[in-house]
Amino acid sequence: MNKDQVKGAGKQAKGAVKDAVGGLTGNEKMQAEGKLDKAEGKIQGKVGDAKKKLSDKLDD
Repeated sequence: MNKDQVKGAGKQAKGAVKDAVGGLTGNEKMQAEGKLDKAEGKIQGKVGDAKKKLSDKLDD
């Protein structure tokens, strides 16, 4: 795993917690922030995946 994949997974986890807590407490702002964090984490993870694939191809 590269740093983008790790950071993306962390951001997704953080977002999931914020989304859940916001939903339980009725805090719509926190819930929206959580959804945004999850989306950003997925994107960052995909960037990490692309970097890894490129790196693997260059190593061949």
